[in-house]
Amino acid sequence: MAKVRVTKEFRFEMAHLLWKYDGLCKNVHGHSYILFVTVKGDIIDDTDNPKQGMVIDFGDLKRIVKEEIVDPLDHSITVNQNAPIDHLNLYSERIIRVPYQPTCENMVVDFAQKISRRLPAGIELVTIKLHETGSSFAEWFADDNK
Repeated sequence: MAKVRVTKEFRFEMAHLLWKYDGLCKNVHGHSYILFVTVKGDIIDDTDNPKQGMVIDFGDLKRIVKEEIVDPLDHSITVNQNAPIDHLNLYSERIIRVPYQPTCENMVVDFAQKISRRLPAGIELVTIKLHETGSSFAEWFADDNK
């Protein structure tokens, strides 16, 4: 059987602030995020399997990533759970508190954990690439985290 990598792209809008940061990003600001999720596995070679010829149904990967990442974060304000931001509730009903500084780097680590635990048996997460802007992104690689 052949190991193949497949990638799906996702887009979402999210605001955040970097608590205690020493630059402009300490203020609430938003990004149009582009997320690339790459998984690998064997191509299904069972003629009785409706997914024959696939590593994973793109629809199944889409469902996992939308449920774990895109739907909860899209059009939210994401902040460190320790940041004193109670006044933001006046402006948004989608405040997401996370146990880390919501940098692009920390988000790819969090996303990798959430996606990995939902993948079907035999499918491995290979890499996650998260574009915060057109020229700035963070990447997580499974090989770097073994």
